[in-house]
Amino acid sequence: MAAEKLAPKGQAWFCTTGLPSDTVLEVDGMSFHLHKFPLMAKSGRLQRLITELEDHPTDAPGRRGEQREVNEDKEPREDEGVGEIKEVEAYPHISLADFPGNCEAFETAAKFCYGVKIDLNAWNVAPLRCVAEYLEMTEEFGEDNLVARAERFLARSVLPSIKQSIKTLKSCEDLLPLADDLGIAQRCVDAIAAGASASDPDSLFGWPVNEGRGGGSSEQILWNGIETGLLRRRTGVRSSSFAAAAAAAATAAGSWLEDLAILSLPMYKRVIAALKARELSSDAIEGSLMSYARQSIPGLSRSRRKHSSAPIASEPEQRELLETVITNLPLEKSSVASAASATATTKFLFGLLRTAHILHASEAARAALERKIAFQVERATLDDLLIPSYSYLSETLYDVDCVERIVAHYLDSLEAERAALAAEGEVVGGAARTPSRAGSLKLVGKLVDGYLAEISSDANLKVDKFYGLAVALPDDARVYHDGLYRAVDIYLKAHPRMTEEEKETVCGVMDCRKLTLEACTHAAQNERLPLRAVVQVLFFEQLQLRRVITGTLLAADGEAAAPAAGGDGGGAWRATMRENQVLRLDMDSMRSRVQELERECSSMKKTLAKLDEGGEGGGAAGEEEGEPRRRKERRFGCRFSTQVCDSHERNVVESRRVGRELSP
Repeated sequence: MAAEKLAPKGQAWFCTTGLPSDTVLEVDGMSFHLHKFPLMAKSGRLQRLITELEDHPTDAPGRRGEQREVNEDKEPREDEGVGEIKEVEAYPHISLADFPGNCEAFETAAKFCYGVKIDLNAWNVAPLRCVAEYLEMTEEFGEDNLVARAERFLARSVLPSIKQSIKTLKSCEDLLPLADDLGIAQRCVDAIAAGASASDPDSLFGWPVNEGRGGGSSEQILWNGIETGLLRRRTGVRSSSFAAAAAAAATAAGSWLEDLAILSLPMYKRVIAALKARELSSDAIEGSLMSYARQSIPGLSRSRRKHSSAPIASEPEQRELLETVITNLPLEKSSVASAASATATTKFLFGLLRTAHILHASEAARAALERKIAFQVERATLDDLLIPSYSYLSETLYDVDCVERIVAHYLDSLEAERAALAAEGEVVGGAARTPSRAGSLKLVGKLVDGYLAEISSDANLKVDKFYGLAVALPDDARVYHDGLYRAVDIYLKAHPRMTEEEKETVCGVMDCRKLTLEACTHAAQNERLPLRAVVQVLFFEQLQLRRVITGTLLAADGEAAAPAAGGDGGGAWRATMRENQVLRLDMDSMRSRVQELERECSSMKKTLAKLDEGGEGGGAAGEEEGEPRRRKERRFGCRFSTQVCDSHERNVVESRRVGRELSP
């Protein structure tokens, strides 16, 4: 009967043999007109049901009289379809209401009963295995029956391959709980975990095993990889081919990581639990979670234009999925090799954080994600930090509180690392940080300065928010405070109605001693700065100018002494003299600027003195003589001695003397 087939007609299937059907089986809304003997020869369940119907035609469950269509007036036409006969005949009708699967699976099982060759694959092997179990198609009712065929295909063709196991696991989602009772789903989960562990470059002594190797179970593949790694250790081979193979295996692993996105969330949770149980590397688990989230949660990346292939889930389902991904993310810093991969990972984490705010994820999930980001915030960009404020309670355009919490977590991680190094005796001389972390701290300082400059133009940004984020980092996070000065200048410009006290608070975040000469020159002419800040800037600018002049004079003296000591020719001497003339012009310009600053400082001192005199005349009786002056000094925040702005005449005379000696 191998040549017999099933042909559809409306909502029914008919066997194309010349013999009339004698049994009707209804499965998933479809009626199958079949013959009882092929079914009874392969299926124990159908044999029992048909026998009960024949022994008790009126009392058997599912029994119902059926009549064939009768055409007495005319001969049957060719286009009337198969299965139509003239005589009227009643035959049993069996309804399989609890059938585990769809009509396609039953059709394949029926074909197998008729001896038709069937093609097993990763998608239909689990449904057919469940159907075979339901219909009791075991070896008792036929040699090499469907149960044995499906089990053999699972062991040889599905479980050794990660990709095939993922497809079969996906097909099990509609077959629960029978797929779990038969162990199909769990075997697929274990096979995926075993294959992932074998292909992990960080496991098996660093030797990856190619998944999908022909023949053998997952355990055999795993032991083959272990033997290969041991052989490599014994022979002492350290060639570049092993590193290339590891890189190739890591690239191949990324393909099946994307295949996991087809799984439903409950199945994916089981896979992640199995991967963690086998102690898979945190990078591999993180890569799997990232791939699953990108495929399942829309809008994670701002620059992504390609729509996800998975159907869009509802908001509660997306929230559950997001919290699952966040909960399973490894807390430690991602140890990716390339800078591009590190940046991509950090962007993904910030995308998760933005999505968590949009979906109103739990506070615990958002806090865990913020701590994860804090471990690698130095890899972030300014665009990553610009997280919009999605809460109606916040007045600012961007979520400043979130960035402030991330910075606080980052500083806590630095302190924890310093304490760990101190406990291990690796901190020499009380050093607080390793060089790598010190460089990381400076990157974070530069990033925070850029963020402050970006949010300073927000009219709703309060002074305490600006001040709190600006002073959150320690002093050694910034070599220069030019970035802070830029943020302060933008903030003062965007908030023109600030009081003098608020302006002094904002300007208090920067240290004028860490401003470059260009920033000092700009700040000295900035009318938005309060008087206290301008005085400090002028003072430290004068100190910097004097240092520059002193260094220039010393360099000029060294260059003038070199030709005399070496006895060079006239050409070298003339070149040196020309350079000295240029230096003299520069020094004259600097000297003029210093004199101008001294005059301005002297004028401010006179103004302060007049204010002091006015305070002494109108003071209350019994007030001490120096009290008004001290109040003014505290008000302006600086105390100058009378020698602060005086020029050092000796240096000026010496510079003139040196200039005359160098003139031709």
